[in-house]
Amino acid sequence: MWDKMRRPAPGGGGRRPQTHGGQPMSEPRFKRVLLKLSGEALMGDAGYGIDPAIIEDLAAQIRTVRDAGIEVAIVVGGGNIFRGIAGSAQGMDRAQADYIGMLATVMNALAIQDVLEKAGVFTRVMSAIEMRSVAEPYIRRRAIRHLEKGRVVIFAAGTGNPYFTTDTTAALRALEIDADCIMKATRVDGVYDDDPRVNPDAVRFDELTYMDVLRRGLKVMDSTAITLAMDNDLPIIVFNIQDDGNIIRALSGEHVGTIVRGGN
Repeated sequence: MWDKMRRPAPGGGGRRPQTHGGQPMSEPRFKRVLLKLSGEALMGDAGYGIDPAIIEDLAAQIRTVRDAGIEVAIVVGGGNIFRGIAGSAQGMDRAQADYIGMLATVMNALAIQDVLEKAGVFTRVMSAIEMRSVAEPYIRRRAIRHLEKGRVVIFAAGTGNPYFTTDTTAALRALEIDADCIMKATRVDGVYDDDPRVNPDAVRFDELTYMDVLRRGLKVMDSTAITLAMDNDLPIIVFNIQDDGNIIRALSGEHVGTIVRGGN
């Protein structure tokens, strides 16, 4: 499953950290990953906002991953604060609604930065919409340099353009920084042929090709993001963020959730 993934350079990463269970993390399969967090995943079972338990666990896992020498970038959504499409459907101009959604992602990015830095993880928030008082403007080479220095980079404000989702942003930023994979955090344990929260008979897939996702219309990421990943052979791992330790297990090579990658 992981045979085509790039391994970190020998000697990188420093000491081997401990996971939540007290066991050392296995040899990582990746050097650099992009974690896609939806706003809905951050709010947990609440109807709005951020669940502190979820982002505190997230920060602990990311610290373990960083201590293992894996470089981490994050793209965060804003659906826990504002749903752009929903706003458009209620009569708001679509572009205006999307800009409001982008600002919501900045709020989430700052909240994640606060929790990560309290956990001892150095971070930088980079925004596609300039707001220099709270975030750096997005510059690709600067983002890569931050990653090389061991900082977690949080990409906010999407692409800076309306009509593009944060899924597409995740695929774009992952390619720009030469990430080994996208890890998409959700509230279900992979990709199903139907919504498992509604249909108890929904079937989960262990592995899919990009074309499987497009042909079946599966809700992994939007079609633009899937096409970008397919054209550049960028794997996508879809997993449940609410299962403790899933990020660490996936990066250690365990089969977690659903992997989407090339194939016929």
